[in-house]
Amino acid sequence: MAIPVKLEVFEGPLDLLLHLIDKNKIDIYDIPIVEITEQYLEYIRQMSTDDMNVMSEFLVMAATLIDIKCRMLLPKETNEEGIEEDPRAELVQKLLEYKLYKYMSFELRDRQVDAAKNLYREQKLPEEVALYRPPLDYEELIGEVTLKGLHEIFKSVVRRQEEKIDPIRSQYGNIEKDEIDMDVKTLYVEAYAREHRVFSFRKLLEKQASKMEVIVTFLIILELMKTGKISISQENIFDDIMIQSNL
Repeated sequence: MAIPVKLEVFEGPLDLLLHLIDKNKIDIYDIPIVEITEQYLEYIRQMSTDDMNVMSEFLVMAATLIDIKCRMLLPKETNEEGIEEDPRAELVQKLLEYKLYKYMSFELRDRQVDAAKNLYREQKLPEEVALYRPPLDYEELIGEVTLKGLHEIFKSVVRRQEEKIDPIRSQYGNIEKDEIDMDVKTLYVEAYAREHRVFSFRKLLEKQASKMEVIVTFLIILELMKTGKISISQENIFDDIMIQSNL
């Protein structure tokens, strides 16, 4: 009958390697790769997980350890400077970085826990202290500015404001828009043409109450002339224009 073994939960393959190094009291700069690889493989044989993403991370590290183990058996390689390269160097660097980040996370977690225990009393000041305002020293505030200097500043501000005013637009009040219904005005002109048959263009315009009505009436006359509903004539230049209705 197999003896059930409870395995510790590790955050990843580097976490497991650090655990094995600490457990065996191994110098992280001189890792016995054969011994660590065997213990690492023994651990993942006992792993039982359905998460292939987690399992794949541990298997990739196992392959890396086996690769380092094989390279340790081969003759050592040297770099361009003639120094022998240690196949474990890259793994050691990753372990040191992970260990640093792990301890930093522990420190931040402890600080968060300690911060939750800090309580601060709400600031309460006597009303006379809260309402106190230091008196103004007008001499210090004004400094070397004299009454004449203040007057010059005031005049310059007023002058700048006056320069912002449009000299043309400021002469006009509010411009209100005349609302003229084109359709209603057209019916009016057509009725006028039917009633008078022949009439003076000037007299028609004189009956309009505003400049906008004159403009609209003029446009309507042009449209009626274009569609053939009226005809216009003028005997001499500058004579009155006569309109004849064809309606």
